[in-house]
Amino acid sequence: MKKLLALLLLVAVPAFGADVAGVKIDDQIKTGTTELVLNGAGVRKLVFFNVYAMGLYLPKKTSVAAEAIAGEGRKRVALHMLRDVGAERFTSALVEGIRENHTEAQAKALEPRIRELTAIMAEVKEAKKGMAITLDWNGTATQVGIDGKPAGKPIDGADFYQALLRIWLGEKPVQDDLKKAPLGG
Repeated sequence: MKKLLALLLLVAVPAFGADVAGVKIDDQIKTGTTELVLNGAGVRKLVFFNVYAMGLYLPKKTSVAAEAIAGEGRKRVALHMLRDVGAERFTSALVEGIRENHTEAQAKALEPRIRELTAIMAEVKEAKKGMAITLDWNGTATQVGIDGKPAGKPIDGADFYQALLRIWLGEKPVQDDLKKAPLGG
């Protein structure tokens, strides 16, 4: 009887790893030929509003920000929009997060690629409620995805993807509890 109950519980377990602000976030995904695991998930809040649910996917779990940022292999930041945000406001928040976590010289070196990201989001016009935005690291470049489809051309450089991760995992994260959540905390 215990074995039957255990089997029924396994069948009843949902196929997602987290429910964040009503968004079901998968416990693992496949990007290219690589399986990634959900390292953690959280919600970005602004005053009283939930802005997006976020999931961080890595080749293997870690609770150390530096390992998540600099570790080898494919990675994904999955953002599920919980409210409408204009492209300009969305990208300016990302840019601010990059600037907060880098020296002036480092941020200046990233500017051409930040402009590429800004141009991609400008084409989208608005990050609408329900939209899924992914930031995938494929080993050489960052690919932005909108609702499962590539948006724009890949943006080269590990330093750029690491700069994006520092928005949430850096010394000055956009939100303290949103730093802990993607690290499994």
